[in-house]
Amino acid sequence: MSDVSSRPQAFGPTAVETLFAWFQRIIAVYCLMFGVLYWVRLLGYYDSPLWRLDLMPVHWQVVTVTLAVFFPFAAAGLWMLASWGPVIWFLCAATEIVMYAGFPDLFGRHYAVVASHAFAACLYVTFRLVIYFQKRSVPQ
Repeated sequence: MSDVSSRPQAFGPTAVETLFAWFQRIIAVYCLMFGVLYWVRLLGYYDSPLWRLDLMPVHWQVVTVTLAVFFPFAAAGLWMLASWGPVIWFLCAATEIVMYAGFPDLFGRHYAVVASHAFAACLYVTFRLVIYFQKRSVPQ
């Protein structure tokens, strides 16, 4: 008798993998929102002295241009569930964490942004660990 029929068959994604895909898409919307906010700042649609590229200090110019490009790319990668999406998001999140937590005299104190990135990163790591241990426990 064969033991093929006694093995559990897993053809589709697990519930955790489906939740992880939805989580990545929620973070993609979040990244797109941040990207649009940086483009608004870059193009000067908001009426404030630091909300136009030509009036910003150099340190703001560098991060505004960089994040205005990277956040939409991260959003696209996360929405498509591409492997490079979380990497680009991590670069954006790390940049903002360093900006707001490391240099609050230059960029201001936006601890809500820092906390949201840290929370999203913790959720991401938790999802990846759960998926890893689920796959590891399935007999082959």
